[in-house]
Formats: sequence, C-alpha cells, structure tokens
Amino acid sequence: MNPVARHATRPVRVGSVTIGGDAPIVIQSMTNTDTADAIRTAAQVAELSRAGSELVRITVNNEEAAAAVPEIRERLDAMDCAVPLVGDFHFNGHKLLARHPECARALAKFRINPGNVGRGKKRDEQFARMIELAIEYDKPVRIGVNWGSLDQDLLARKLDENARLDAPRPLGEVQDDALIESAIGSAQRAEELGLPANRIVLSCKMSGVQDLIRVYQRLARECDYALHLGLTEAGMGSKGIVASTAALAVLLQQGIGDTIRISLTPEPGGSRAQEVIVAQEILQTMGIRSFTPEVVSCPGCGRTSSDYFQQLAGEIQSHLREQMPRWRQTYRGVENMTVAVMGCVVNGPGESKHANIGISLPGNGEKPVAPVYIDGEKDVTLKGDAISADFRELIADYIEKTYPRIS
Repeated sequence: MNPVARHATRPVRVGSVTIGGDAPIVIQSMTNTDTADAIRTAAQVAELSRAGSELVRITVNNEEAAAAVPEIRERLDAMDCAVPLVGDFHFNGHKLLARHPECARALAKFRINPGNVGRGKKRDEQFARMIELAIEYDKPVRIGVNWGSLDQDLLARKLDENARLDAPRPLGEVQDDALIESAIGSAQRAEELGLPANRIVLSCKMSGVQDLIRVYQRLARECDYALHLGLTEAGMGSKGIVASTAALAVLLQQGIGDTIRISLTPEPGGSRAQEVIVAQEILQTMGIRSFTPEVVSCPGCGRTSSDYFQQLAGEIQSHLREQMPRWRQTYRGVENMTVAVMGCVVNGPGESKHANIGISLPGNGEKPVAPVYIDGEKDVTLKGDAISADFRELIADYIEKTYPRIS
C-alpha cells in the first residue's frame, strides 16, 4: 500500500519488531506514569499496546525506576503483552544500566539524548559507556537529538565558527547544522565504539513543522540510518494533531521515516492512547498501512438537520475499533474494509456503492428508510428504531462471508 519507498536500507531489530528496510512503518508511544510504580506503568503499557503501539517507551530516570523495569516486563508477560519496552535515559543512564543489569536485559532498546549525557570530557566518557552497555547487552540504540536539549558545547562551537565567516549564515541554518552534526556524529562515534549501523536509529525532534521537515530532509540525504519521526511538544487536542499530521505527512510522502510517534499532551484524565490512534489514522489515511476498517461519512448540511447519521457514524466507528482486536486475529484482510455512513440522497447512494458496505440515511423530507449497499449493489432497506443494531449485524455478516478465517 505504501506510495513511496522506505528510507533506511539497514533494518533495525527491536525485540520482535523491525524498523526500516521493507518493514512497515512502526508506531510507538510513551507512558506518563511514574516508572517506579510498576503496576500502573505496566497497565498503561498494556493499554497503549492494545491501542496499537508496537513499541512503548518508558522513563528510566532514577534507581527506583531502573529497579522496577524487570517487574514491569514480568507483569506484561503475565498479561500476554509482548510489546517491546524502550528505556528513555538522560543524564545518568550510564550509571543506572551499570547498576541494574536486569533493567538492561528487560529493555528491548535504549534511547540516548547526546545533549543530556554530560558536558565536555564527561560527555564523551558517559556516551561511550552507554554504547558499551548497549553492545554488552545486545540492544539497539536510538540516538535522539532534541532541539530543547541540544548539546550546548556543540552549538556554541558552530555559532563561533559562523561568526568568523565573512558572510555569516542565518541562525536557523547554524542550528540545523548543530542538530544534524549531533545526531550523525554521535551515530558514527557509536559505530567506532563497535555498535553496528543496523543497531542504530536516529531522530532530530523539533517543535516547529517547517523546521522538522527541513531538518529531516537533510538528515535523510546525509545518512542511511533508520529514522524515527515525531514533532516534539506538539501540543493538545486539534493543534497537536494538525501540527503532527502536517509535518509527518510531508516527510512520509517523500519516503522519509521508519517509525513514528505523535507527542500529544493528553487532556486531564484523558487516555494516552489517543496518540496511538492519531498515528494509525495518519498512516491509514495516506494509504501506507491499514489498521481498522475505514468509515466514510459526510459532514452534514441543511439536508441533514437531524443528528441521527452523526450518532450512527460515531457508533459504527467505535464499534469497528472495539471489534478489531478480535477480528484481526480471526479474519485475514478485514482492516482493509471500507464502511460508508451517509446522511442524505445527494451523495449517500454513490458513496455507499463505492464502499464495501454502506448505508444511506434519509435526509430532510426524504422517505424514512435507509438503503444498504454491499459491494456496489443495493442489498436491503432498513427502517425503524433498530437501524444501528441491524447495520452492525450486516457488517458482521459481510465480514464472515468475505474475509477468510485465519487458521
């Protein structure tokens, strides 16, 4: 389904998941629980995995968090949740991994931020120690540069070099240079220390859409490491969703990116799984991967002053997402199904005919009946108070008859 070629030619194996090469683009997410609370963290990891996160990152920031990682892995295994765990390390990762070998073993990948491993001589020593531990425990590493925590020594050097030029370059270009040099230079140093290129993933996270696009386009031209995409600090709600989609869609269409995360600020009490759903919807809308049957529905107009079709569209979309974990294990290809829920006669029959199964509800002044189309042909007409239940039953029958069972 992918309309563009993948970027990285050297796939990286992370537990049971492959990043890059011919593998599908991988969706990942991150917990926001206190990692030291193994029960709550394992529960949130499992929730994210059920939503479709194929890798889950957890903060490992202190002794208590490091000590809890093996228990988190054990609890996940007991829940039959095999999702690989990624340890997020800043400042003290070299110490925590050395002191907690079981933590190192339980993790499937380490994430290192070159800007947060130390300053000066200590930076080089502590970065090298992290890479040595990754080699010792046979773990891949994401070298994740972030504009908010860029190596200040490197940035200062780049700014000084630029200031000495007869025609200094714009500040934005110098900042881009520092980000890319930090990422690629750190990866090359990791290779010099013995970590193979196919054990390295790079990222250069920024919070501006155009900034992110520009940096990743350069990064893709200048290296062949697997790339992790994500707009950092994207924000809340529609702002975060729109900004992330705008940035990632451009890069993905150009064949840049092997794994993605949507960094949304959740609503108070909201589910962390929303970022996983948004990532799925970006990939599915672009035709790159399919995760759940697609629901086509109209926005409504003066012909549809009743909100019944809106309610039905919402019910059907929720129903499909709820059923997908079971359907995916039972029916081959069901995630490629399209379902139309339309609100009047203008576009309703046409869109319903284009879908695998579609329903055209009556608009204002139309007869109170709802024709259902299956694979382009009118099948039945529903009426009365049980249209929602009847349509869900027709969908279930269609799936049973159309998609082969997985033996």
